[in-house]
Amino acid sequence: MNQVVISGTGLYTPAFSISNEELIACFNTYVNQFNAEHASAIAAGEIVALEESSVGFIEKASGIKSRFVMNKEGVLDPKRMVPLIPERADDEPSIMCDMAVHAAKEALQRAGRTAADVDAVIVACSNLQRAYPAIAVEVQTALGIDGYGYDMNVACSSATFGIQAAVSAIQSGQARSVLVINPEITSGHLNWRDRDSHFIFGDACTAILLERADLATSAHQFAIVNVKLKTQFSNNIRNNFGFLNRADESGIGKADKLFKQQGRKVFKEVCPMAAAMITDTVEKAGLQIGDVNRFWLHQANLNMNLLITRMMLGRDALPDESPTILDTYANTSSAGSIIAFHKHQDDLATGALGVICSFGAGYSIGCVVLKKI
Repeated sequence: MNQVVISGTGLYTPAFSISNEELIACFNTYVNQFNAEHASAIAAGEIVALEESSVGFIEKASGIKSRFVMNKEGVLDPKRMVPLIPERADDEPSIMCDMAVHAAKEALQRAGRTAADVDAVIVACSNLQRAYPAIAVEVQTALGIDGYGYDMNVACSSATFGIQAAVSAIQSGQARSVLVINPEITSGHLNWRDRDSHFIFGDACTAILLERADLATSAHQFAIVNVKLKTQFSNNIRNNFGFLNRADESGIGKADKLFKQQGRKVFKEVCPMAAAMITDTVEKAGLQIGDVNRFWLHQANLNMNLLITRMMLGRDALPDESPTILDTYANTSSAGSIIAFHKHQDDLATGALGVICSFGAGYSIGCVVLKKI
């Protein structure tokens, strides 16, 4: 069975960023306008008045200070509060394809590879901009890869599940190397008018090149030591949008067709699941949690990550043990743990051990144990 390594990673970061201060100014303007427009109904008890938010609330609840987005103008328009991203003609590259190609080219460069060395492309993300043809096949063609591609969705765990699929393809001999790409335009399925969640998400795209170990020549190699996946159905994180339901006449859609979650339940249920999953995956690799030098955790919520590492280590993790990119990128769904890995890997010594872990809707959890070689 072929051994597998991650030989390169790439990151595409959008040009626009929204600070908490900007976001709150827009949100509170919307709240005040809504309450003024519905003052009579609110006074009569027919409608509940909306509550303003604050920068302090966002940072305490999530640890997020800003987020990158594909479009800033539409989000910060109190009368719209939806990204303004024009549709493209069928003969133009899709926006997800553009993001993916940028990230993939960096991953290939870091790995010292070209498109000719790649046999497959997996586009794995929480929301795809169309049903078909697959974004992965479009990306494959745009990069000039002679092979195959397909899309997959396991919400925030899409990247780690994509890594497992790539590992299986390489181990079996079906492919020499596979690109796993995670284009996340999370701003498009976020309800920017919901006080409890409007600050959560940001946009980004990551790429991971996995190769047969005996073929890899990169200076950035991490051996795949163990991979474990787990799913358990829950409605606590949900998005009901699909081809069987469509946007209303405004073109914006109903609230339940956007991201929604019961945050307290998610926190209570997912943290112990993730901690147990990571511990079990590490131990089944013949290691102990204390052997792990770095945890690249899903970047959803700072408080969740602090609790998960505390559950595993029996103490608070040091900043370099569990690096965060949440403060500047926010929750980028499947891309989050890979952004952390991409930005915080080069300083590790040969032989260092690390764990990539994602968790989210499903519930879905993916763990990948790595060793720097």
